Amino acid sequence: MRAFIALPLPDALLNDLEQLQHRLPLGRAARRDTLHLTLAFLGDCRDETLETLHDELSELRAPAFDVQLSGLGSFGKQAPRVLFADVAANRDLSALRKRIRSAMRRAGLETPHERFHPHVTLARFTRDPRRGDPARLAGFIAAHAAFRPPPFRADTFTLFQSTLRPEGPRHDALASYRLR
Repeated sequence: MRAFIALPLPDALLNDLEQLQHRLPLGRAARRDTLHLTLAFLGDCRDETLETLHDELSELRAPAFDVQLSGLGSFGKQAPRVLFADVAANRDLSALRKRIRSAMRRAGLETPHERFHPHVTLARFTRDPRRGDPARLAGFIAAHAAFRPPPFRADTFTLFQSTLRPEGPRHDALASYRLR
C-alpha cells in the first residue's frame, strides 16, 4: 500500500488555495481533496509495517502549533514540474517531522536523508519543456509573491493511503493523530 503522513488543511485555507489555483495560467491544478502538507512519504508499505507505524505514531507526543503559508515557488529549474505554496520557517513543524521520522525508523521503515522543504503542491506541469511556459509561470509566481493567507492551527496529522489513478491520485485517511 502506498502511503504518506501529512498535515490536513482547514477548509478556509483550502478555499484560499482554490481561488489562487483558478488564476493559474497553465498546468494541471491539484484537486482540493488532495491538498495537504506532506511530513513524510512512505512509499509502498506492507500492512504489518503500517500497523507497527500506527502504534508508534499513536504514542508520539508533540504540541499543536500554527503554520503560515508564505509565497509561491516551483520545483524544476529548466522546466518547472510543480507549483507550490511555500511554508514559512517553523521549528515546531521541523520537530514534528523529526519525531515522525524516528517513529518510522522504529517501525522498520527506511528514512533516507532528504532536505525537508515544507510546501503544499498546487499544480503540476508537463515534463516536456516545449509544452510549458516557464516565463508565464515565473510571472505568476512573482505576481503572487505576497500570498500569505491567515495561519492555520496544526492540531492533527494523518496517515494517508495514496492510490494512483489515471484521473489523478486518491488520498484516503487511514488514521489521524492529535497534537496537544
